[in-house]
Amino acid sequence: MTSETVSPPLPTTLCYLNGALTPLQDAKISVLDRGFIFGDGIYEVVPVYAGKLFRFAQHMARLDRSLAELRIGNPLTHAAWRDIATQLIAARTQEMADLARKDAQNALPARLDHIIYIQVSRGVAPRDHVMPPDLKPTVFVMINAMKLPSLEQRTQGVACVTANDFRWEKAHIKSTSLLGAVFSRQISADAGALETIMFRGDYLSEAAASNVWVVKNGKVLGPPKDSLVLEGIRYGLIEEMCRANGIGFALRRITRAEVLDADELLLSSATKEVLPVTLLDEVKVGTGLPGPVYAKLYAAYQEAKEQAA
Repeated sequence: MTSETVSPPLPTTLCYLNGALTPLQDAKISVLDRGFIFGDGIYEVVPVYAGKLFRFAQHMARLDRSLAELRIGNPLTHAAWRDIATQLIAARTQEMADLARKDAQNALPARLDHIIYIQVSRGVAPRDHVMPPDLKPTVFVMINAMKLPSLEQRTQGVACVTANDFRWEKAHIKSTSLLGAVFSRQISADAGALETIMFRGDYLSEAAASNVWVVKNGKVLGPPKDSLVLEGIRYGLIEEMCRANGIGFALRRITRAEVLDADELLLSSATKEVLPVTLLDEVKVGTGLPGPVYAKLYAAYQEAKEQAA
């Protein structure tokens, strides 16, 4: 007797695909789409707090940069991207309200936080490595519930492991070619850790799906913005929060020794926001508990969210 793996049902939540809103479970693309064949595309993830897009202009600027690196023209204006995101937020809010009316156990939470996922591929063409000119890009947008770190992760910190950064040297492109990130994240998953903090040679680059920050003597240090690191939207936000709270901030090459000797170690991303690392390769970071700089930055981050919403 053989057992069959049953895939979970796909969501009926609306998504946007090539000009139309359609249930996510019904969305289809060509098997010759270059995003499917080559990973020839880019993506962007925009947080949504209480129904409001967070730092949307900065996300659009990074979308433009990634598309330009791939020689793909932006198929939509920033206003059109905003309109699509707003439609999906409204549809998702209505969907959850309908569920709440049907079942008291699905009561609407006090606050609806989501992420908008945007993906643009070069489009559909016969398989050939050369970039065909003038293709119509494939445009896909979906909305998902945001899964923020737990209270325990906030108050106790998280464990990470280290690894050599074996990915390609155009990490500044938010590319859909994510096999390197998949492998690096699996390293930490296999070790029961949250993230893999990576080094190119002796220098810190980033984590599998996060930027990494070192705190030493009350100052926040991050790797420079170059082709070896994806510039997270929180790069600018953390600098702003540090300035507002009298915390030193600098971007420069950071050695492995400095990471291992950090007073505090932080991760940042759209879904992690700012998160403390308190165990690295099974060794305590600093005191082994979230530190004072993290506490200030986390509080400032929540304030920034409230102001945006």
